[in-house]
Amino acid sequence: MESLPQIPSNPVGFWRRLGANLLDGIIIGVPLSLISYLITGDWQKDEPFTNALSFLYSLLIPVLWSGYTIGKRIAGIRIAKMNGEKVGVGTMLLRLLVASLVYVITLGIGLIVSAIMVGVRQDKRSIHDFIAGTYVTSDKP
Repeated sequence: MESLPQIPSNPVGFWRRLGANLLDGIIIGVPLSLISYLITGDWQKDEPFTNALSFLYSLLIPVLWSGYTIGKRIAGIRIAKMNGEKVGVGTMLLRLLVASLVYVITLGIGLIVSAIMVGVRQDKRSIHDFIAGTYVTSDKP
């Protein structure tokens, strides 16, 4: 007998996820850009440095902080694995790199589809959640 797919507990929709990402951009992205500018003295030259630090933040902080980033912590949401295990570096690489590749290859259409999926699916999972085996929840770890 085939079992039904597991529906995650307390899945989080589009607006809370977007709010958490905006908070991360303001709290982490803006200061990183300013610090990079102060170091390089040029807004154009600081871009690779800022992008690398932003990537490391997005990759490592959820691993070290039980699926939270600063923005997600403020919003009361976190990334969780469907199987209940802790989010690891491999999971986050799938969420960030492989999903980004899909979004680039589809010329952004995949990103739009992901936003719609989060808005209309009962489990609120996007393309990058399916790729990485994750979902976003308001559950405590």
